[in-house]
Amino acid sequence: MTHRFSVSPANALEFNFIGDELTEGALQVWRALPERIRQDPSLASFRQEHERLHGYEPTDVDPLPSDDVDERSQNNGVVDVDLVNDNDCLDHKPSDNVKKFNAFNITNEMGQMRILDGREVENNNDDQQDDPEQSVTSKVKKYLIWFKISVLLVVWMVFTAFLMSTNEHVDVLKLISIPANGAKKLFPISTEELTRIGLSLKGPFRLQEADTVVDKLQRPPPLLEVCVERVYYNISGETADTEIVSNVWQLDVVYPEAMDYTRETKKTSQFEISPIDDTNPAHGNISQLNLRFESTIAAELPMQLCIDKSPIYKKEGVIYAAIVLCGLYIMIIWEIVNRTFAAIIASTLSVGILAALNSRPSMVTIMGWIDVETLLLLFGMMILVAILSETGVFDYLAVYAYKITNGHVWPLINCLCLFTAVLSSFLDNVTTVLLMTPVTIRLCEVMSLNPVPILMCMVIYSNIGGALTPVGDPPNVIIASNNFISKNGVNFAVFTLHMLPGVILVMLQTYLQLRFKFRNISDLQFKESPEIEDLRHEIQVWKRAAASLSSYSKDEELVRQTLMKKVNRLKSSLKKKIATTVDPAIDYKQTLENLQAKYPIRNKTLLIKCSCALIFVISLFFLHSVPELQRLSLGWTALLGAIFLIILADIEDMEAILARVEWSTLLFFAALFILMEALSELGLIEWIGSMTENFILGVGEESRLMVAVLIILWVSCYLY
Repeated sequence: MTHRFSVSPANALEFNFIGDELTEGALQVWRALPERIRQDPSLASFRQEHERLHGYEPTDVDPLPSDDVDERSQNNGVVDVDLVNDNDCLDHKPSDNVKKFNAFNITNEMGQMRILDGREVENNNDDQQDDPEQSVTSKVKKYLIWFKISVLLVVWMVFTAFLMSTNEHVDVLKLISIPANGAKKLFPISTEELTRIGLSLKGPFRLQEADTVVDKLQRPPPLLEVCVERVYYNISGETADTEIVSNVWQLDVVYPEAMDYTRETKKTSQFEISPIDDTNPAHGNISQLNLRFESTIAAELPMQLCIDKSPIYKKEGVIYAAIVLCGLYIMIIWEIVNRTFAAIIASTLSVGILAALNSRPSMVTIMGWIDVETLLLLFGMMILVAILSETGVFDYLAVYAYKITNGHVWPLINCLCLFTAVLSSFLDNVTTVLLMTPVTIRLCEVMSLNPVPILMCMVIYSNIGGALTPVGDPPNVIIASNNFISKNGVNFAVFTLHMLPGVILVMLQTYLQLRFKFRNISDLQFKESPEIEDLRHEIQVWKRAAASLSSYSKDEELVRQTLMKKVNRLKSSLKKKIATTVDPAIDYKQTLENLQAKYPIRNKTLLIKCSCALIFVISLFFLHSVPELQRLSLGWTALLGAIFLIILADIEDMEAILARVEWSTLLFFAALFILMEALSELGLIEWIGSMTENFILGVGEESRLMVAVLIILWVSCYLY
């Protein structure tokens, strides 16, 4: 390979340092500079003097590109360099095997010249790697990483030790029959002295007033009262005294005629037991704790019960649960670890805390905590979106928006936001935004727009559109899949109908707010070109290097002045770039043709098949309002639609489709389901509910609804 250079000595960059001025002290100051600054052409005389005295030291670090070229003229110091094969070394005609690049010729006072070609120019973003401030920052980051690893290891050891040292808590159910018409029933607990007990009952209890059978005789609803009773015995074994040592727990039960077809419901409670009063002479040395049941129902009441003699102390459980929840949000907000991994750690730690409190759940119980219906719906919709993205329809819609708006800024933004909102209503909003981002950035490039505010607008409208339907956003999926919600007639159509007015109002309000915020088109455009921003960044790098040197010694002052000369040359180059930069005119027709050629519908046949599957799924979603068609849940509908599309599309590379499923999101929600149930077992959810209820009841009755809505709004803002 022969290299041919066209070099003009007249245009060379001169460095006017006399050899005597470069003392060993100055060279020591030069050696203390960051590597990329030392290798810059403006400090070539220092490097050459160092090599003359100490020998050549090879380095793999590329120097910073010199900006002195722009100070002289457009072509001074820059030459075209041809890389020609050996067979073409005598032939200077251009050929296909010739590569061209730019080169800088640099000479010092001794006439030594070095060619810095374009292959040695690297991104200026790496300039800071040897900067003193960067070095301190890297050390701090290193210590923080070790601190993070240490904390996570401690957490891992804690819940591992708890899980290894505790067996699974198994509920022992016992059958009991409560006599009718107020007769008492005693169930022995223990002769030991307990401070609290937990009780679980399964029987025909009423969930809410809507489940109550209308009584034509206007009888009062039957009740079941449960409490803990202590019986004292004397030396001869006879009953000496009895007393109620806990609060009374009241439960609503169904009427006798509805008992046979009422589903069993589980109710749990905890009783705080009063200590023995030793000052009472009637209290002997022997005592027995019993559960006392008393029912007002006019028939025997069968049920199952389970007694926990060492239940979780709710006050302690709330504290532990709050610590776990705060730790989760700290890890997610500050991105200490991946959010999925953070949820796994938090959920495992919460299960470990339950184990430490002698309430370790079984694996069957933990799997029952996961809302499979929600995960099934998300999985089915992810499969649909993964196959639909292969058609290129998302890119096509963005280009179509550019076409129908004739390239005008605000009409284009409105179309992009509207398309995003509509797609996010029926598809996963995160995936929709990710798929539309590349072509949106390309549109911003051709229109000289800053893509950040436009993408933020699309994200906002994606969230608004996702709130419209039960399948648009994971929280909506969780709400719509709840048994209580679905049993009370909130289907797909009812949910969408109630959300539609609010979504429209929010979209209008958001549009007005965005128009006001970006009322000047210049706010949507780049303030400066990327070349100018890079040049400003390089100036800051050299300024920091110069500021790190003091002026107390002659050697440091010499190096500092050299660096400041480089800064002044860069500033001069920056002024010229700012003065000569002109925004290129946008050719709408040519740009549209290029975009349409680059982003067409890649597979029209597959698009038709995807449309058929989406029509099937969305139709079944809306047909859930028909009672005869409510046998299929939303999750089953999405899964059937995904299977239908896979059959139509004849997918052979199934691994590629499954690779595009957001498994981390599914695992994240599965871990969150486990975490929330574990926190509920610890008593945090009940505590938050009671605090919220008391706060709402503390305001006037006419303002309670508004306060409740505001609490849900702002709590969701920080917790989701």
